[in-house]
Amino acid sequence: MQRNGVKRTIKRRYHFYFWVIYFAFNVMRWGSYFGDFMYSFKSNLVEFPLHIILVYINVYYLVPRLILKKKYTLYFLWIFLSLALHYIIRSGLNLWLVTEDIWPEVEGRLAPFGLNHILAVTIGELYVLGLTTAIKFTVDFIKEQDANTDLRELQFQTELNFLRAQIQPHFFFNTLNNLYALTLKKSEKAPYVVLKLSDIMKYVLYETSKKRIPLLKEIDHIDNYIELEKVRFGDYVTSKVEINGNIDEVAVVPLLFLPFVENAFKHGPSKTGKMKMSLNFTITQEVLHFEVINTCAPCDSLNLNNGIGIKNVERRLQLLYGSDYNLNIHTTEHEFKVILKIPI
Repeated sequence: MQRNGVKRTIKRRYHFYFWVIYFAFNVMRWGSYFGDFMYSFKSNLVEFPLHIILVYINVYYLVPRLILKKKYTLYFLWIFLSLALHYIIRSGLNLWLVTEDIWPEVEGRLAPFGLNHILAVTIGELYVLGLTTAIKFTVDFIKEQDANTDLRELQFQTELNFLRAQIQPHFFFNTLNNLYALTLKKSEKAPYVVLKLSDIMKYVLYETSKKRIPLLKEIDHIDNYIELEKVRFGDYVTSKVEINGNIDEVAVVPLLFLPFVENAFKHGPSKTGKMKMSLNFTITQEVLHFEVINTCAPCDSLNLNNGIGIKNVERRLQLLYGSDYNLNIHTTEHEFKVILKIPI
């Protein structure tokens, strides 16, 4: 409620500024034209309240209720009657309060209620109505564009959050099951698993809510994930991570690379018994090259369309980078390879 009140106050302030500036401009313009600034000030002082009333009736009542609802005949009838009433009141007040010479453009002749004077006043008022209506439509258009942008951003973030939430739940369940088995065996590995799992949960809870995180943190998270998977698969898994180039200042979207690593474990040791995996992060010319290669048998029989992991990543890449990324997935009989290039 307080924020809405502030917005209304700002809106009224802009309206006030507009009319003050427009009044000053009119006084100076006609004062200079007639060589009589006092006359210009008095006549504008009489006319401007009528301008303001007619403008607000038009932009806040007639346009939204008639023009926007395509009731054009009724709208023009109202405008005609409003202009006629405006002319009568304006000319009468000028005659009564300012001067009998209300049309000094025609060399001082008294010419109220004549056709030429009516046309001159009406055209001037139509100019005011046209100007203010154009401003109102422009402001409304900008507001609508901003609202649409905010809505698209909200939808974008909602979908990203939904996709991000799908990434690791099965991993946590698997790790907890492994931890349960280790505790039953009173294994010395149990504290190590608890520590690694704590690091991963801390990362997922606190770091992934950010739009960008340091690449080093993302790599540390991937390392923790691999170490926990090695606890599950033991000596059946060998892995290495290589980094080329200076990544100290590189920031990336969190959890963007992990699904490819998850996919390697899903189709690697769980299906073939053993797996070799290598990860490579390379920085060249403002582009991050990510590559993961893992062995599997037979790799060429894998059906990646059944899972949500790769589809999830592709959708996130589309939302985040549009067409400004490159993802290639290659499979041979014994090897699965992913190459991803994204701008940094």
